[in-house]
Amino acid sequence: MKIKNRDLPYDEVLAIPREPHLPPKRPTMLFRTLLKTLSARELRAVDFSYTSKGMERLGPDEPALILMNHSSFIDLKIAATVLYPRPFNIVCTSDGFVGKRGLMRSLGCIPTKKFILDTTLVRDMRYAVDKLRDSVLLYPEAGYSFDGTATTLPASLGKLLKMLKVPVVMIKSSGAFLRDPLYNMLQLRKVKVSASVTYVLSSEDIQAKSVEELNAILKELFAFDNFKDQQEQRIRVDENIRADGLNRVLYKCPVCLTEGETEGKGTHLRCRHCGKVWELDEYGRLRAEDGDPIFSHIPDWYAWERDCVRKELEEGRYRLELPVVIRMLVDTKCLYTVGEGTLTHTVDGFHLNGCGGKLDYRQSPAFSYSLNADYYWYELGDMISIGNLNALYYCFPKTAGDVVAKTRLAAEELFKMQRREKRKIRNDGGML
Repeated sequence: MKIKNRDLPYDEVLAIPREPHLPPKRPTMLFRTLLKTLSARELRAVDFSYTSKGMERLGPDEPALILMNHSSFIDLKIAATVLYPRPFNIVCTSDGFVGKRGLMRSLGCIPTKKFILDTTLVRDMRYAVDKLRDSVLLYPEAGYSFDGTATTLPASLGKLLKMLKVPVVMIKSSGAFLRDPLYNMLQLRKVKVSASVTYVLSSEDIQAKSVEELNAILKELFAFDNFKDQQEQRIRVDENIRADGLNRVLYKCPVCLTEGETEGKGTHLRCRHCGKVWELDEYGRLRAEDGDPIFSHIPDWYAWERDCVRKELEEGRYRLELPVVIRMLVDTKCLYTVGEGTLTHTVDGFHLNGCGGKLDYRQSPAFSYSLNADYYWYELGDMISIGNLNALYYCFPKTAGDVVAKTRLAAEELFKMQRREKRKIRNDGGML
C-alpha cells in the first residue's frame, strides 16, 4: 500500500487551509456489503473461521463499542466479515484518509491522530452511537505490535466506556500477526487466521464498575503472546523469509551489547559486530549456532531491550540524534515532503528542527503514553511520527541502523517516569 506524496516548501504547507471537521456517516448497506465482498478473497486464502460467544445478548439494532487487537492489514477484513450486516463506524488513523477522504467516510471511518489527545474523536464516537445508532470499531492499541505481544493501552479507555454507555464486544484475532508481522516488510506467510467474537460487558456492567476495574478487565482481554501461541500450538511457518527485518525489533546484541548491527535475513539473525548467529526456526523460537541463544523467545529479548533503555534514561545516558527526511500531514489531499532536518530525543522529549531553520518543534515526554512509529510505512521507509492536532511530522531516518523500536520504548518509559514523578510530588505534598 502506498500514499500520495508531494514535495512542497515548509512555508507553503503551513499556509494550507485546514479541512473542516465533518461528523461521521453511517455506512450504507451497499458499502457494508462491498467491504465484506472485497475481504472474502483474502480470508479464503487464510482459511478464516471464527467463533461467537454471548452475542445473542446484543440486540440487532443496538450499538456497541467493538474492541479489536491490532495485528496487520487483515484486521478490518475480519471485522467487516464477522460483524456483517451490523452498521459500524471505524476509528482509523488520519493518514488512511489521504487521497480517498470521500471513500473512507462512506465506509464509516472516523479519522484520528495516533497518540494525541483528541476530544473531537470522543465527540464523534458519541455521535455515532447516540445519533447514528451505529456501533464503533476501535483498535485501542493504536499501533501494531512489534514483538507479537500486547502494546500499551491508554489509561483513559475505562473512562471512554463510561462515557459511551454502550455494551462492549471484543474481536480477538489469532494468526494474523504470524501471517504478516510488521517487521517482515509486508511479506505474507501461509498461516491460518481465525477470530473469536465475545460479548464482554453490558451497559449495566460498565456503570457498576470503576474506571480502574474496567481498565483491569481490558488489560486482561488484550494480553497475548503470538510467538508463545505459535510454539504451544505448533503453528509452522516454513517460509525462508521469516527472519527478514527481524533486526528492526531485536536491534541490540545481547552478547556484545552493540546496537544497530544485527541483521535479519532469510531464516537467520546475526550480529555483524561480534558474529553471533541465531536461527528463527519454523515454530518461532530462536536457536543459536553455538548452542547458547541467550534469548530463545523474541518477546523476552525485546523486554530486555526495554530494560536497557530504562536504565539509560535513569542514568541520564539516553540520547537520539539523527538526520531525517521530514514529511508533513496537514490535510487529506496528500503527504507533503518539506525537507530535511534533525530529530533529537532525550529525557526532555523530542526536538525536531529543519527546513532551513524554519521548522522548530518540541514535544514533552508527558505528551503521550506511546509513540507513533512504524516499519516500512506506506513503503516509504521506517518512520517516527510526532506532532499535534495542527500538524503531524513524519521523520524518516537517513542513516543506517535500527532506531525506531528503541525510540518507541524510550518514549513509553519516559512517560512512565514522568507519571511516577508526578505521583511522588503529589504524595509528598499531601504529607506536608
